[in-house]
Amino acid sequence: MRVEIWSDIACPWCYVGKARFEKALQAFPHRDEVEVVHRSFELDPHRAKDDVQPVLTMLAKKYGMSEAQAQAGENNLGAQAAAEGLAYRTTGRDHGNTFDMHRLLHFAKEQGKQDELIQILYRANFAEERSLFTEGDERLVELAVEAGLAAEDVREVLADPTAYADAVRADEREAAELGANGVPFFVLDRKYGVSGAQPAEVFTQALTQAWGERSPLKLIDQGDADACGPDGCAVPQH
Repeated sequence: MRVEIWSDIACPWCYVGKARFEKALQAFPHRDEVEVVHRSFELDPHRAKDDVQPVLTMLAKKYGMSEAQAQAGENNLGAQAAAEGLAYRTTGRDHGNTFDMHRLLHFAKEQGKQDELIQILYRANFAEERSLFTEGDERLVELAVEAGLAAEDVREVLADPTAYADAVRADEREAAELGANGVPFFVLDRKYGVSGAQPAEVFTQALTQAWGERSPLKLIDQGDADACGPDGCAVPQH
């Protein structure tokens, strides 16, 4: 079974939702037969790469609230994250464009390191003092190497703005087609969708239901025919 997760590194609920989903997946009896794929979704796709703002300033402007109200929201998010065992800095974080991170996540998927990289990027954005947005490409290179990727390969991807750009845009178009207006958005076997950072119990229910309703392969029996198998290939007798 395949679970696709549309998310953005700048999304705190994606950070919390991933932890809740993984709690459910860890307890799922068929967890070793579940493939998890992370898909791209930008919360702020039109923000310029060099346009970096404090999170509180961005929230106040975007939602028409005071910075005190924005801070209260961040404090609530910090408590929710802590309940899942996640570190979360409620002050001093910044916000910027995540497109290059999504391009790197597609590269990491090819290398079998996508989950490692997305978790490291979440940690860097939500738990660490250093910025993901103001230190240039070398900060991303450093984090990608921590995930097990080769530094020179990562630099090559970042140096080419077209690398994996089409893959990111394709994910975003697909999210729109599936009706995902926000993230996190979980799709199970292209049959069921779960929107938001739901409690682990909801993910458990969704996994169980999707697994139970998988359609077995229907064979069209046209009689015996020559085929190859573990014991070799049938040898024609006539």
